[in-house]
Amino acid sequence: MKFATALVGRKLNTMKKRLRMLMRKEITDAIRDRYREASRPEKGRILDEFVKTTGYHRKHALRLMAGRKKGRQTVPRRTVYDETVRAAVTLLWEAGDRMCGKRLKAVLPSLMESLETHGHLVADSELRRLLIQISPATIDRMLQPVRIKAGGPSRRKKRPNVIQRKVPVRTSEGGGELPPGYFEADFVVHSGGAMPGSCVHTFSLTDVCSGWTECVALPVRDQALVVESLRQLRPQMPIPMLGLDTDNDSAFLNATLFDYLQEEGIEQTRSRPYKKNDQAW
Repeated sequence: MKFATALVGRKLNTMKKRLRMLMRKEITDAIRDRYREASRPEKGRILDEFVKTTGYHRKHALRLMAGRKKGRQTVPRRTVYDETVRAAVTLLWEAGDRMCGKRLKAVLPSLMESLETHGHLVADSELRRLLIQISPATIDRMLQPVRIKAGGPSRRKKRPNVIQRKVPVRTSEGGGELPPGYFEADFVVHSGGAMPGSCVHTFSLTDVCSGWTECVALPVRDQALVVESLRQLRPQMPIPMLGLDTDNDSAFLNATLFDYLQEEGIEQTRSRPYKKNDQAW
């Protein structure tokens, strides 16, 4: 019996709330037009009366009188760059060796002119204007699905080892202009596109400031051979080596090379994983 009484009471309360909401809505619709046409002092009096009658907060009452709806109204963005622009940007990105948006924006005019000269790109005046004005952030957004598709399966992030924690990261955008003596190093593998077994590697060193390059052939990728190559190449260089920047290859980030560079007073830095632009040279 008590449960039935409580249930009936809850239903009555719900009906009363619905009636109150309907009455408030009718009052709001009836007063809104009069409020909009009234003078400023009259609006204040109408609003005071409306708040006392409905029990609304004054700010909420102002929104109702102004006819504003709850929540933020989203306006669809105007499409500036269509699929034609996306296809042209993708073509330029592929021709530019898949560089990032900031670098592609910088070389886009000359790269576009070169592709047009050789017949790889046909662009009218409107398409050319859109390609010139496009921002680096927009380029990256447009290329995001293309990068995901071209990158294949996602790479699993590895935890840095002891040497990686000791070697600081140097990005392509930090540090400003480097003086002569700061080299970037990398391997060029000569395998014909396949890796059936051991193959010859070219260990290359390039000075970022001057572009001076030294190379030596290695029978295998080995940390001891890297140190031996540095001992052989450094006396042949016209400038002393002040720093060595590499990728995260285990042949570079190891105790053998780390200790050698520490003993020789050479600064060692590394690029970010999977960021080829840090190793642009």
